[in-house]
Amino acid sequence: MNNNVIAAQLFTLRDHLRTPGEIEKTFEKVKDLGYKAVQVSGLGVTDPVFIRDLTSRLGLKVCATHYPFERLKNETDAVIGEHRTMACEFAGIGSMPAEYPRTKDGYLSFARDASAVGKKLSAHGLKLIYHNHSFEFQKYGDTTALDILINESDPEYLGFEIDTYWVQAGGGSPVQWLKKVAGRIDVVHFKDMALVEEKQEMAAVGEGNLDWPSIVEVCRKINVKWYAVEQDVCPRDPFDCLASSLKYLQQYI
Repeated sequence: MNNNVIAAQLFTLRDHLRTPGEIEKTFEKVKDLGYKAVQVSGLGVTDPVFIRDLTSRLGLKVCATHYPFERLKNETDAVIGEHRTMACEFAGIGSMPAEYPRTKDGYLSFARDASAVGKKLSAHGLKLIYHNHSFEFQKYGDTTALDILINESDPEYLGFEIDTYWVQAGGGSPVQWLKKVAGRIDVVHFKDMALVEEKQEMAAVGEGNLDWPSIVEVCRKINVKWYAVEQDVCPRDPFDCLASSLKYLQQYI
C-alpha cells in the first residue's frame, strides 16, 4: 500500500462543494491534507471539464465517481464522455435505485440491468462498480441480497465497492466480504465504526473498532487499487476527520 492509492471520497465534504469557488477551495484543502486522489460524489457542480482542469492543476487523480443509475442507464454515451474527460476509469453506483423493490426479484432485476449497463461501459474502457449499504444484508431464504447481486450479475461487467462500515452494520465481516468479491473490487470504502453512548456511529479510520490491520492486509492480497476514505457523518470538522484517517492509514505504508 502506498500513499497514491488513498483517496478522499468527496461525499464526506459535500457541504463544502456547492459552488465552483467552494469546490476549488475544498480540492486545494484535500491536496494540502496529503491526499493524491478523490472520488467525485456530492458535488453541486459536476462539469467534467472544470473537474479535469482543477484536478490536473492540483495533481489529483479522479479515481472513481458515484453517478445516478438513471444517468448511467439512459445517458450512457454522455456518462462515458464525462468519465473520459476526467480520466476516470470507475463509474460507481451509490445504491440500488428506489425503482427496484427490495425483494429477491428486485435484486435479480437490478443485477441484470446493472450488468447490461456495465457491458456498455466496458466497451469504452470503463468499469461499473456497486457500493453497498447495510440493507443488502437482509436475507432471502439462506442468502443475502448482496449475495444475489454478486451471484446473479455478470462478473465481467459489474464490480463491487465494499463499504467497511455498512458491512459491519449489516452484521457481516468486512474481511470476509472483501474476500468474497476478490477479482471484482478495485475501489473500497474505508469507514470506521465507533460505539458512542451505546450507539453505532461513523468514525474516522482508526478511531473506531474495525480491524484495520486485517482489512488492509486482505485489500493488498486481492489487489484493491483505490482505498477511498469516506465518512457520511462527522462529529467534528470533516477535513479534520479526513486528515485523521489519512494519518492513521499511513502507518501501513
